[in-house]
Amino acid sequence: MKLVKIERDGATAEGVLEGETVRIIGAWSQTPAEVTPFTLSYMGVDELKRLLAQSKESVALSSVTLAVPVNPLSQIICAGFNYHNHVTETHTETPANPVIFKRTIDTLVAHGQPIIKPKVSETLDYEGEIAVIIGREGRHISEADAMAYVSGYSCFMDGSVREYQKHAVTSGKNFWRTGAMGPWVVTADEIGSTDLSLETFVDSEQRQATVASNMIFSIAKLIAYSSIMTVLKPGDVIATGTPGGVGSRKVPPVWLKPGQLVEVVVEKIGTLSNRVQEEV
Repeated sequence: MKLVKIERDGATAEGVLEGETVRIIGAWSQTPAEVTPFTLSYMGVDELKRLLAQSKESVALSSVTLAVPVNPLSQIICAGFNYHNHVTETHTETPANPVIFKRTIDTLVAHGQPIIKPKVSETLDYEGEIAVIIGREGRHISEADAMAYVSGYSCFMDGSVREYQKHAVTSGKNFWRTGAMGPWVVTADEIGSTDLSLETFVDSEQRQATVASNMIFSIAKLIAYSSIMTVLKPGDVIATGTPGGVGSRKVPPVWLKPGQLVEVVVEKIGTLSNRVQEEV
C-alpha cells in the first residue's frame, strides 16, 4: 500500500493511495500537517486493511496537496558515509561503525514543494537516499530481528549546506526546508527484497546511481545500531545514506541553483521531486 498524508484548505488527513485516488482513513483534522499525526506509517498491514474496508471517503489526488509522510514527534535518524564510493570520493576512511546524525522535521518538505537554498550560502548539495520507517518500539534490537521492526519505506533527499557542514554536521544538515521526504510510504510487505535501486537526477541528468546492497552497513545494522543509543518508536525514520556522485565532489563543485529540479528515484517506491527555490 502507498500511505499518504494530505492537506486541503488548512485541514489534514491520512489515507491510502489507489491509482489517482486517495481513500481517507479516519477523519480530517483541522490542524496543519506539520503538527498532525501520521499513524498509518507504522500500522501493521492487517490493521491497515481493516481500516481501509471501513473508509467512506475518497478524494482525487489532484485535489489535495501531499505533506511530508512523517509523524511530527518522530526522530529523523540519518546515516553518513554508508556507501563505499561516497567514502572514496570524500577521501575518508571506511568507518568501523555507522556514522549517525539527526535532522529536525522542519528541515524537510514534501514531494512537489520547493527546497529552499539558504541565502547565506551557495553550497547547497543533494543526497538521494532510501528511508526506512520504524513500525514498533524497540531498544537493543538485534540485527537478526531488525527487519521485523520496519513498517515501510520512502524516498529521502538529505539536502546539505556544505559550507556549514564544515562547521558541524548538525549545522550543515539542519537548514530550514533544505531536505525532502516522500511522496508516500510504501508498506514493507510490498517491497520484498530490500536490494532497491536508488538514483538521483538534477534537471534530468543522472548524478547518483546505486543499489542498497552496496551499503557499508545494512538496513538491519543501522536499525540495530540506532537502537543502542535511543528507543526506536513507531514512526521514526532512518535515512540510510547517500552513494557517490554528490555535487561537492565534482570538479569543479556543482551546487544546486534556484529553478533546478531534484528527483530521487527509488525502485518500488517512486519519485520524490522538488524544485530549488532561493530564500527570500
